[in-house]
Amino acid sequence: MVLGTLTCVLYPFLEPGRLAAAVLYTLVGLSSVVVTVLSVRRHRPQRVAGWYTFAAGQLCWVTGDIVYYVIDLGLHQAPFPSLADAFYLAAYPLYMVALTLITDSRWRRDIAGMLDAAIIATGLGLVYWVFVIGPDTADSSLPRLGEAITIAYPCCDIVVLSVVARMLLGDGRRSLSLRLLTIGTAVLVMTDAFYSYLLTVSQYAGGVFSAGWLLSYVLWSGAALHPSMRDIDRPDAEDARPSRPGRVRLAVLAACTLLAPAALFVEGALRPSEVSWMVIGLGAVVLFSLVILRTAGFVRQLSRQAGQLEDLAMRDELTGLANRRLFEQRVREALATGTPQVAVLDIVGFKDINDRLGHAAGDRVLAAVAERLVRRLRGGDLVARIGGDEFAVLVGDATGTEGDAIADRLTAVLSRPIVAGEQELLINAYVGVADAAGAGDADELLRRADVALYAAKAGGTGTCRYTAALDARTDERARRGAEIRTALDTSQFRLAYQPIVELPHGRIVSVEALIRWEHPEHGSMSPADFIPVAEQNGLIVELGEWILRTACAQAVTWRDTLGLAAPARMSVNVSARQLAEPGFAGLVAAVLAATGLNPSGLVVEVTETAVFGGGQALQTVNDLHALGVSIALDDFGTGHSSLTLLQTVPVDVLKVDKSFVDNITMAGRHAVIAEALIQVSNGLGLTAVAEGVETADQAAELHRLGYHYAQGYHFGRPVPRPDFGVPKESVRTPVDA
Repeated sequence: MVLGTLTCVLYPFLEPGRLAAAVLYTLVGLSSVVVTVLSVRRHRPQRVAGWYTFAAGQLCWVTGDIVYYVIDLGLHQAPFPSLADAFYLAAYPLYMVALTLITDSRWRRDIAGMLDAAIIATGLGLVYWVFVIGPDTADSSLPRLGEAITIAYPCCDIVVLSVVARMLLGDGRRSLSLRLLTIGTAVLVMTDAFYSYLLTVSQYAGGVFSAGWLLSYVLWSGAALHPSMRDIDRPDAEDARPSRPGRVRLAVLAACTLLAPAALFVEGALRPSEVSWMVIGLGAVVLFSLVILRTAGFVRQLSRQAGQLEDLAMRDELTGLANRRLFEQRVREALATGTPQVAVLDIVGFKDINDRLGHAAGDRVLAAVAERLVRRLRGGDLVARIGGDEFAVLVGDATGTEGDAIADRLTAVLSRPIVAGEQELLINAYVGVADAAGAGDADELLRRADVALYAAKAGGTGTCRYTAALDARTDERARRGAEIRTALDTSQFRLAYQPIVELPHGRIVSVEALIRWEHPEHGSMSPADFIPVAEQNGLIVELGEWILRTACAQAVTWRDTLGLAAPARMSVNVSARQLAEPGFAGLVAAVLAATGLNPSGLVVEVTETAVFGGGQALQTVNDLHALGVSIALDDFGTGHSSLTLLQTVPVDVLKVDKSFVDNITMAGRHAVIAEALIQVSNGLGLTAVAEGVETADQAAELHRLGYHYAQGYHFGRPVPRPDFGVPKESVRTPVDA
C-alpha cells in the first residue's frame, strides 16, 4: 500500500517520459491482478466467484491499458474509438457483477438501502448527463460508434456509482477490506467523471488522472490482501437491522433530490439557450418517484417497528405470554362484558431451582409452566406472566364452581415433574381465585386474587378463594407490619437471654438471644405474634441485623466486665429470609469486626427447613462456617430429612427438640429417640443441646443418657441479664431423690 501510494504520487512527474510511465502503469495494473488472485487462494473468502470476477475486470482494464500504449507509443496513432475502448468498457460490467456478488447479502437484506443508492445515483447521473454526456453528444464530428462509446463511459460510471453508493450507505459492520474496495471503486468513478468533464472544456489529459486510476489499483490490492476479505460481508446483529435514515444519510439524500432544480438553475445561468429541459424533467420525475418509494418503505418500517414495540410492551419476552399490562387491559374488557374469574398462581420452590441449577434452568421451568397452563385452558381464556414466578389466568363468563375447577386443573398439571436439561424437577403452585362479584374495577379484582393467593401460602393450602374475611386478616397483618416498622425506628425491641448450661452442675456456658417487643399498647409481645409477619414483609432482614449487632455487642460487654464468668458463646437465631440474602455472611463478618467479638464466640442457629432446599441458604451457611462461626440446627429431629442434612450442612451443634424431652422420664419411644440422637451426635463429633428442660428429673435422665448441655425453664427463663454467679444444683442426686 505504501509503495503503491508513492508510485501514484511520482507518476505525474514521469508522464513526460511516456515509455517509462507506460511500463510503470502497466506493472502496477498487472500486479493488482496477480495480488487479487493470490489473495483469493490464500484467504479463501466466502464469495470466491465475486473476487475472481473482480480480478477479471482488472485484467480487462489492464489489457485496455496495454492496447492503448501499443497503439499510442508503438504505432504512433490515436484513433477513437479503438480496441482499447472495448476492453475498458468490458471491465465495467465485470466490476458491477463482482461488487454485487461480494456484497450480495447486503443487497438482499436491504431494499431501502438500494432505493437510497438509486436516489444518489439518479441525482449524480443527472448532473453527469447535463454537464458531461450532453456536451459530448453535441460534438457532431464524432462518428456514430464514437458517440455511442462517449456516452457509454459515463453511463457505466453512473451504474457503478449506484453500487458504490449502496456500499457506502450500507448499515452494519464494514471490514477494512470492504472499505478499501469501496474507496477504490469510488476513486475510479470520480477520476472518470473529472476526466470526462475536463475534456468537454479543454484538451487537458495529464498524468494526474492516470495517477487516480493507479490509486484505484492500489486500493483494490489492499482490499484483496487484507485478511478481512475472507468474510467481508458476514452478517451480524448490527447488519440484521434495516437501513436507518441517519443524519448523514438524510443530508445526502436531500442534497441529491435537490440536484434536479440545481442543475436547471446552473445550466440556465451558464447557457440559457441550451437548457436540457427534457433530461432534467425526466430526472426530476425519477427522483420524485424514488423518494416516494423510499418514504413508503420508511413508513412501513415505522409501522412494523411500532407493532413490534407494542408487542414487546404487552408480551413477556421469555414465555411469549401476555404481561401484566395486557392482562389488566383484558380484565377491564372482561368486566365490561361479563363476570370473569381471575386466578393468580405462584410457583413453589422456583427460587431454589434458580439458586441450585442457575437461571437457565429456571427459565426453562417458566417456559414449561407457561406451555402447560396454555394447554389446559379454553381457547378464549388468557394466561399471563405478571411477575418473576407469578402467573395469572383470566376466565371469561364463568361461575365460581367453574373457576375452582380450573384452578384445581392448573395445580394438578403443575404437580407433574418438569424436565429442565438433565434434571427432572418437581414443582407445585399456590393459587388464589377471585370473581367479579362486587369488584368495581380490574385493580380490585386482581387485588382480591392476590389476597387469596397470600392466604393460600399462609395456610399451606394449594388453592384459596377470596372472601371478605380474608381482607380483615390481611388488614391486621398490614397493621402489624407497619407497627414493626415503627418499633424498629423507635427502639421498642429488647433482647432477652436464656442460659444454656453444662450438666450436671448447671454452670452457664452460653446464652441464646431471644427478641421481645415492648409494645406501647399491648405490652410485652411474644416473637410468635410478630416474627411471621416480619418474615412475610421482609422486615426480618433489618430486624435480624439489629438482633445480631445487639447480641454480639452484649457478649463483648459481658466478656470485658465478667471475665471468666461470662458466657463463652452467644447464640443468635437466623431466619430463612436472612440466609437467602447473598450478602448475609459479609454482614456477619462486618458485625463481628465492629463489635470485637471473636467468630468462635458466635453460634448461628438455623432451622432444618431453612437449609433443606440448598441454594443460597446453604451457601450462606457454608460461608459463615468458613468465618469460624459455629452452626446449630435448631429443633433438630422434627424435619423429614434431619439425618440427610447432617451430610450436607456444616453442623457443629444439634439442638434436640423439646418434643423428645417432654416425656423422656417415661419409658417408651421418646427416650429411645433421645438416646439415639445423643449417639448420633457423639458419633459425628457434634455437641448436643437438649431444649425445653423444665424439671430436675428430665435433667437427670438426660445426663444419664449422655447429654452434657441443656436449656430450658428449669435452668432459667429468658431475661435481660442471667445470673452468671454460682450455679444452683440442677440435677438431683439419688440421695436427694
